[in-house]
Amino acid sequence: MFHGSMVALVTPMHTDGSLDEESLQRLVDFHVENGTDAIVAVGTTGESPTLDHREHCRVIRQVVAFAAARIPVIAGTGANATAEAIELTRCGMEAGADACLLVTPYYNKPTQEGLYRHFRAVAEAVPIPQILYNVPGRTACDLLPETVERLSSISNIIGIKEATGDLERGREILQRCGDRLDLYSGDDSTAMELILLGGKGDISVTANVAPRAMHEMCAAALAGDRSRAKALNRPLEDLHRDLFIESSPIPVKWALHEMALIPPGIRLPLTPLAKSCHDTVRQALDKAGVLG
Repeated sequence: MFHGSMVALVTPMHTDGSLDEESLQRLVDFHVENGTDAIVAVGTTGESPTLDHREHCRVIRQVVAFAAARIPVIAGTGANATAEAIELTRCGMEAGADACLLVTPYYNKPTQEGLYRHFRAVAEAVPIPQILYNVPGRTACDLLPETVERLSSISNIIGIKEATGDLERGREILQRCGDRLDLYSGDDSTAMELILLGGKGDISVTANVAPRAMHEMCAAALAGDRSRAKALNRPLEDLHRDLFIESSPIPVKWALHEMALIPPGIRLPLTPLAKSCHDTVRQALDKAGVLG
């Protein structure tokens, strides 16, 4: 249903932490103009943990409105309470999003049966296409392939963003689920290889700052052109690494500010990028050809 380079969009904020609608529209236009294949609004890269429900739904509605059907919009609507995830997912559907992305419940560490029941409950309550999101490094919760296979039988669960960076994990999900579930990378460093294995795309942090290059790399990998995909990916490798030099989205928001696309705002408990990291990220941007 979705494919290619799907940006995990940051949420622009003024210096005081208030939402910046003008910059949000600028970012949406920037991605449309540079070939991004879909926008994920208010995922964890969009600082969803620090937005209240009203803000969360407002940003989804704004991205849908700014996109104006020019590009698919996937709304981040995961939560660690099932009732809250249902409420946010309903908001995403009512806002006009094309699908929702639901991160595994964080901190409370449910069992695999609990994860199955959580995602099934959301899918049964809200009939919008839904993409699972597994990122155990941030959630302390790992959605295992056998549970993904069980969930793949639910008609409106259409994909999974797998962010472990483990290619064998990706291979197992593909073998278990076949064409019942689309597999997306959530790890830019291994995205090319996962797509070449049979994944359908990458939900990407790097695409925030290098949308055209990420679109072209993903397109080459989807076409099975390993040589071209590698050549396109090589200048991006430092970005894949250095945009995580501090907790995301700290580095990518600093980079977008350097590119004059957003103000420097970020909400506590996240803080602006440490000065000691500025040169590292700037050099990665320069290598990727996105500055100047």
